[in-house]
Amino acid sequence: MLNQVVLVGRLTRNITINKSDKGVKVATISLAIPRSFKNSDGIYDTDFIDCVAFETIAENTKEYCKKGDIVGVKGRIQSRIIEKEDKSQNIMEIICEKITFLSSKKQEETE
Repeated sequence: MLNQVVLVGRLTRNITINKSDKGVKVATISLAIPRSFKNSDGIYDTDFIDCVAFETIAENTKEYCKKGDIVGVKGRIQSRIIEKEDKSQNIMEIICEKITFLSSKKQEETE
């Protein structure tokens, strides 16, 4: 069996780190990834994909990246069930195993 995902996209917001109940550092990162084809209106749609980073990966990404930067994410898909208002909802998210910093708007502005 294989569960591996590789994504390249722009960060949609600055990263914030929270701590879980067990004290683990967690950051939810949202990537904007434009599709490679146009829709029926001639526009490129964009997918927004949530990724979860833990501990050192979360800290390094927060330190070196900001909204608008392009990053590569290697990870795996994970599903979990959350209870909301007496309803169960299945959530799919990417668990980051590695994040590569590809470019930043700050670098682009100084060149």
